Amino acid sequence: MLSRVADSIYWLNRYVERAENVARFVEVNLNLLLDTSVAGMPQQWQPLVTTTGDRQLFEERYGDASAENVLKFLTFDSAYSNSILSCVQSARENARAVREIISSEMWEQVNTFYLWMKEAAENDYSLEQLYSFYPEVKMSSHLFAGVTDATMAHNEGWNFGRLGRLLERADKTARILDVKYYILLPSVKHVGTPLDELQWISLLKSASAYEMYRKRQRRVSPEGITKFLTLNSEFPRSILFCLLQAERSLHQITGTTMGSWCNNSERTLGRLRSELEYMTLEEVFDIGLHEFLDKLQTRLNTVGEHVYEDFMAVPLTS
Repeated sequence: MLSRVADSIYWLNRYVERAENVARFVEVNLNLLLDTSVAGMPQQWQPLVTTTGDRQLFEERYGDASAENVLKFLTFDSAYSNSILSCVQSARENARAVREIISSEMWEQVNTFYLWMKEAAENDYSLEQLYSFYPEVKMSSHLFAGVTDATMAHNEGWNFGRLGRLLERADKTARILDVKYYILLPSVKHVGTPLDELQWISLLKSASAYEMYRKRQRRVSPEGITKFLTLNSEFPRSILFCLLQAERSLHQITGTTMGSWCNNSERTLGRLRSELEYMTLEEVFDIGLHEFLDKLQTRLNTVGEHVYEDFMAVPLTS
């Protein structure tokens, strides 16, 4: 497969997944507002910008982290490369570049997604309307993933797309957990209170994990939720599940067997997956949840860099 084709399919899937996951951690805060307003706590929007890693850019362009500014920045700002609108637009551009490779149904879905987002950006959405808007973003992403799995041959190209989707999902699950850390940081006195439990439930719901978690655990606890979203090998949005499946797709691409490696992508991803697979929750909290998640995101970025170098970068000629 040509490196440009692999690159476009990989990023097509990453961008659709990124749009969905940005919607998810905005939804965390919207759900929390319903609980904190009852409890009389102040609204917190700065944590959402902090978890994106683009706080400096936001402050340069918007200044005050008000609800209106943060929602515009993360959702409809076409000049911000990681806004939902920009992600869907980038996904569409990558899909256009490989229309002869992907199915027509995939193209139609991502194009429909983009046109809907473009129309939404031109409307003046109220805060109440946004409560129904973000679930629609998630559903559009789900439709694209489902159409991809149902209509594209599960060959090398499909595995590149799946690899991109899962690496992106692992990163954003870590960031969703980090949102709770930053929301909690200014008010440690609320740890263990009913409000704290409501916040963790909101986080689970934003990751579409509440029902599956409750089927396994009766009690909502920070320890149980952290373990479920990081170390569970069966739930599709847990970090470990994403790494296990991403590694399988990577080995399908290279043709090497699981447990071996032939390039930096396989080595770094295999090492990260292995460490996480044998890690205990106690070790996570010994490191510190925020520190653990921050380091994990850095290592996921390194895996992504190696995927680019191994499969997509044009070799330098002497």
